[in-house]
Amino acid sequence: MSGAGRAACVIGWPVEHSRSPLVHNYWLKRYGIAGEYRREAVLPQDFAAFIGSLAARGYAGANVTVPHKEAALALSQPDDRARAVGAANTLWLDGALRSTNSDVEGFLHNLDASAPRWDTDLSKAVVLGAGGAARAVIYALIARGVERLVVVNRTHSRVELLRGTFGARIAPARWDELDAVLADTALMVNTTTLGMQGQPALAVEIGRLPPGAVVADLVYAPVRTPLIAAAQARGLRTADGLGMLLHQAVRGFALWFGRTPEVTPELRALLEADLGSAPAKP
Repeated sequence: MSGAGRAACVIGWPVEHSRSPLVHNYWLKRYGIAGEYRREAVLPQDFAAFIGSLAARGYAGANVTVPHKEAALALSQPDDRARAVGAANTLWLDGALRSTNSDVEGFLHNLDASAPRWDTDLSKAVVLGAGGAARAVIYALIARGVERLVVVNRTHSRVELLRGTFGARIAPARWDELDAVLADTALMVNTTTLGMQGQPALAVEIGRLPPGAVVADLVYAPVRTPLIAAAQARGLRTADGLGMLLHQAVRGFALWFGRTPEVTPELRALLEADLGSAPAKP
């Protein structure tokens, strides 16, 4: 399949700062595919009608960003990962409107690329936060075989909800217990907005982590967050949020345009330059 004449879009409200068109149109040009990827600003009350008319609008599928991810799940035929995460971010037409959550594979593929063989120690991971991004990370880590996931969150009830979904591998911890749980941790993942531009800093004692630990941060604005900088200063391997943003885009492009694209240094540099010039949204 050449993908000739195909189109896809990102649907959100607002959507003007989405980086998805930059990523997908780069790939369309690189592979010589006659397609187009656009932004579509859609109000919540118009979302159901819009995705019900994707084919009529000439779209093979779409990415979905805030505030539509939960509605996308409810209005489509989701796969297991989208159901478990509770949100869909990638839609495609295949006899029906189907959906997935590509944050799961985006997180894992970025870890694999940034910290090869990180999964040789699957004994314990620490996840900061208990929102939608944390659900995608937890699903991914369980799928890879992590034995114990300590979820650190200020609201204990949200961690209990995760335990109800994902089972006994989930161990809750309070925020004031964070430094104590890091001592024997192979992987720490920040899924909160702490450390993002305009948000408070993430207060964590990186020195508590063992020398072989890996640190991942889903924040990508700034690209080199204080957490990533502190981990690198200690010589720890890291996986940043920009890498995840790029890797999560791969699945949708393959579904819509018929070719699995590569995350290249050139593409990363393009996004880094763009993120340096404007506020960031996925």
